[in-house]
Amino acid sequence: MKSGLSIVISREYLERVKRKSFIISTLLVPVLMIALMFAPALIMLFSDSESKTVAVLDDSGVVAPRLHSNDEIRFVIAGGESLDSARVNDGYDAILVIGQNAVEKPQESVTLYSHGSLTMATDQYVSSQVCDAIEDVRLKAYNIENLDRILREVEVDMSMPVIDIDKAEDTATSSVLSYILALVMDMMLYMFILIYGQMVMTSIIEEKTNRVLELVVSSVKPQWLMLGKIIGVGLVAITQILIWAAIIGLCSAFAMPVFAAMPEAASEPELTGALAQLTDVGFIVSLVVYMLLFFIGGYLFYSAIFAAIGSAVDNIQDASQLTSIATMPVIIGIVASMAVINNPTSDMAFWLSIVPFTSPMTMMSRLPFGVPAWETILSLVVLYISFMLLLWVCAKIYRVGIFMYGKKPSLAEIIRWARYK
Repeated sequence: MKSGLSIVISREYLERVKRKSFIISTLLVPVLMIALMFAPALIMLFSDSESKTVAVLDDSGVVAPRLHSNDEIRFVIAGGESLDSARVNDGYDAILVIGQNAVEKPQESVTLYSHGSLTMATDQYVSSQVCDAIEDVRLKAYNIENLDRILREVEVDMSMPVIDIDKAEDTATSSVLSYILALVMDMMLYMFILIYGQMVMTSIIEEKTNRVLELVVSSVKPQWLMLGKIIGVGLVAITQILIWAAIIGLCSAFAMPVFAAMPEAASEPELTGALAQLTDVGFIVSLVVYMLLFFIGGYLFYSAIFAAIGSAVDNIQDASQLTSIATMPVIIGIVASMAVINNPTSDMAFWLSIVPFTSPMTMMSRLPFGVPAWETILSLVVLYISFMLLLWVCAKIYRVGIFMYGKKPSLAEIIRWARYK
């Protein structure tokens, strides 16, 4: 029986890792991920921003002189020009009309006209300049001597370092990096669980349609066949994750010294904390290990459900409705994780980390922020015990479903199959 299980596992594994699509995606995805990381910076570096000319019609006489142009927005005071003549002037991309009561009632006295829709950056810059100019006029009205110098002296602009006191040594951390890591790992887990879980279902449906399963079950018990498929496909996913981790790790090893040598690395606490976390081998290794453990648990849990669905139907179309029932908890988990990232220590975050339907995604959202070891262990234990119980139920459905043809079973029938002894 065990030899039959090993044959099924090796067949499912080797059949997929030898495909060109697996090799190409395994090597190409990390390259694309790295390219996406640097793409925005490269686009900003090589893109030439087009300058916009904004005509200013100022009836107040005090706001326009205080507007400052930059490389992208150029303010032109159109003295004596009417709004109608400015409208037909092709040299203006926008027209800023400032009423006489702009200082007292800016909301009612300032209007921006444009040829078509303006970009968000242009709109925000013009608005901020008008607000700053009106604030400056209002402050001048108080006749306080050296007001500008006083404001500069009392102004505070700081970014404080954050130290993790739960570690053996005081280590700087970055809330931004923790947020990004939580989001990325959460989405990766969501993607892998659904892709490889549905891959198990598709494989079963194809073999059932081709009547291959009828031959295989003559030498391997249905329960072992189902388990072999789940493990074989899961090993493919683990192989891909480890290869991706190795490629990204090597790239990071070359990139970290470059970032560490930047002048901002010593002066910016946020960047210092991010570099400290990324160079903390124990932190990175623990994240990778936990990600594997939660992926394996989440994949096993959901793939058992997908295997049961695949055995109960004859084609992908019939499986769509049942699949939506299985994917709904995963979607709930990924949506809930967005809230968990903002408050990883809340009671909701804790209980979502324990419930096996949502725990893989939720716990991965919390781990970069630091989670007590007992909570992580409890979540893993509940997840794997739940898989064992679910596997026992789904195996009952599987052994009946693979021999059922020509009829789409209802949910009540599938539940009845699970009760068979």
